[in-house]
Amino acid sequence: MSKVRAWAARKPAGALEAYEYEAGVLGPEEVEIAVEHCGICHSDLSMLDNEWDMTVFPFVPGHEVVGRVVDLGEHAKGLKLGDWVGVGWNAQSCMHCLHCLAGDQHLCPDVKPTIVGRHGGFAERLRVHWAWAVPLPQGLEVSAAGPLLCGGITVFAPLLQFDVKPIHRVGVVGIGGLGHLALKFLRAWGCEITAFTSSEVKREEAKALGAHRVISSRDPAAMKALTGSLDLILDTVNVPLAWDALLATLAPKGRLHVVGAVLEPIPLSIMELLAGQKSISASPTGPRSAMDAMLSFAARHGITPQVERFPMSRVNDAMEHLRAGKARYRIVLDADFA
Repeated sequence: MSKVRAWAARKPAGALEAYEYEAGVLGPEEVEIAVEHCGICHSDLSMLDNEWDMTVFPFVPGHEVVGRVVDLGEHAKGLKLGDWVGVGWNAQSCMHCLHCLAGDQHLCPDVKPTIVGRHGGFAERLRVHWAWAVPLPQGLEVSAAGPLLCGGITVFAPLLQFDVKPIHRVGVVGIGGLGHLALKFLRAWGCEITAFTSSEVKREEAKALGAHRVISSRDPAAMKALTGSLDLILDTVNVPLAWDALLATLAPKGRLHVVGAVLEPIPLSIMELLAGQKSISASPTGPRSAMDAMLSFAARHGITPQVERFPMSRVNDAMEHLRAGKARYRIVLDADFA
């Protein structure tokens, strides 16, 4: 199929409209996927609004894609027609640089994000390099799996990267699309989990998702009671926080790891870090090997994103639902072009 139906915005923050584009000839290392389901990430909203000054219009969002392989380039590897696959933030990397060869394909200098300068998954078809079409394991609920391909890997990869152990005490800031998956993963991982939220209505929800305790990030006394207790904090939100108060909750050698796209600079007290040998770090999604591990772990432990569903034809309603902060906790679009 060379002509693809999709939903696209023609200007920043514009409504998504029915749109067709010519896909051209399938590349020798590409696969074509018939999109069945596509999650909506806050990054889709940021790209729609051109918050990061890199959106190309007309813009087709969508980078939490689940579908079936319907065509294969002559040099595509490891896949066959009919396979269920998922695609996340990245669609292509060079596969020959030092980062790719070391297994960090997501850090490739030439990595091509799925929705930056190319059309994404709010469409009936999507094309990506074969290495970024990730086979979905048996036992995974494929219709809700899309958010795992971006939100899921974003919070799962640090568990591998920092060798998080079941004895570790981990804090999760923000109970949303990323945070709710972090709670589920960490509970299955065996960690002691503290959830930080500014929303009292999410207290019981956070416990149901896996948190052992829930702390209001706006309560100075509750924050102070945690002083020196956490080995790792995963910050999943994209807004400024009480950074000094958060750093104070870290144990010696503790780490504050940021996976939310915070646009404002983070003020640092080097003495606070130095005295406790603490660290601040950040990461994007994750490499292909971590995506495979994450999906297998999710299938083994029955971890499924908590989603709300919309037909893709109601994509504008879904985007407004997300913009209003009403999503619990991820939205999945079901393709209905037929």
